[in-house]
Amino acid sequence: MNPWLGALVVVLALALSTGGGWLTTRLVLRAARRSPDASREGERAATDALRGGTWIGLLERLATTAALLVDEPAVVTAIVAVKGLGRFPELKENPAASERFVVGTLASLLWAAGVGYLGRWLLTR
Repeated sequence: MNPWLGALVVVLALALSTGGGWLTTRLVLRAARRSPDASREGERAATDALRGGTWIGLLERLATTAALLVDEPAVVTAIVAVKGLGRFPELKENPAASERFVVGTLASLLWAAGVGYLGRWLLTR
């Protein structure tokens, strides 16, 4: 593959992973609400407990996609471990935050993995 084309694939994959993953994760979290009438107060408490989640998610997707683009999927386990350990105190105290964390993390990682593997496939063609 032409090096410039390879670089373009990498840049586009990283951009799609971070930006598109943000939208995907928000939509999944909205769909995962317990009910349309669910307590806004409880949801707000969960969101407040997980401050910085948007930035953490962006970095998580960037790192996950980058790891898969360079064919190092084992790095994803370290990303998940660091994220879980870093959030453990908030998750232990707030069950609603814990559920939001799991759903958001899975949506984010699935998106990043899909983009990362697609990018890797394009790079190796």
